Amino acid sequence: MIISVLGCGWLGFPLAERLISKKFTVKGSTTSENKLHLLRQNGIQDYLIRLPDSLINPENDSFWNSDILFLNVPPGRSGTGSDSYSELFSPVLTKAKESGLQWIIFASSTSVYPAMGGITREEDSRSGEAAKPSGNEILKAEERIRSSGMDTTIIRFGGLYGYGRHPVKYLSGKKNLAGALKPVNLIHQVDCLNIITEIILKNRRNEIYNAVSDGHPPRREFYESAARYFHLPLPHFLSDKEEGYTIVSNEKLKTDLQYNFSYPNPMDHTP
Repeated sequence: MIISVLGCGWLGFPLAERLISKKFTVKGSTTSENKLHLLRQNGIQDYLIRLPDSLINPENDSFWNSDILFLNVPPGRSGTGSDSYSELFSPVLTKAKESGLQWIIFASSTSVYPAMGGITREEDSRSGEAAKPSGNEILKAEERIRSSGMDTTIIRFGGLYGYGRHPVKYLSGKKNLAGALKPVNLIHQVDCLNIITEIILKNRRNEIYNAVSDGHPPRREFYESAARYFHLPLPHFLSDKEEGYTIVSNEKLKTDLQYNFSYPNPMDHTP
């Protein structure tokens, strides 16, 4: 089986390595010429693809000749503004379909859900009601992909952390932060890789999964603990009253894949 990974960054590159270790043939794309050698060195067939212009480059045609496309293009890193993010996928889907691709796995986000949805499951996303504008654009992208005529699997990842990436680094030392009592919805990189691999191996097509850890500590408790662990200045949160919240449920994923998290509690900090 041949798998193309569109976007070999913090998630896509280790995914490509993982899939190669499982004896798949892997094609990977990057937007950086300097990274092509790194892909090639690790057994990944390398392609320089910058959307949307690279879609018309015949040198990249063989990238799309695969069985599965892992589509990993977050808003803000696609080379377009958030307003045109969902529109970016139309030519991608056309190219994929013309090339005979059968299955697209899309790295989506839990930001598609409302900010105050309580216990939130896959069926609880509603067009135009995401917590942020980028979430609404991601939901539009999901809808484009699901209506493409190809098999699709949507994985709505929580906030990503692990191996040099941790959200506390963006909040360290900041003042007057809101949402002190709101629960976090996070997932470690290792669990991301495990889940994607399990979906491929178990052939879970035409499904939507929430991919978040079991634990949902309050924001203030989580970020203060993480700042101490990494020896960073503590963020300062306002003393909020009780307010609405969203806890993203991972029950469907755990049941369907029979999956146990390697990092079930984000409070167990890792470098």
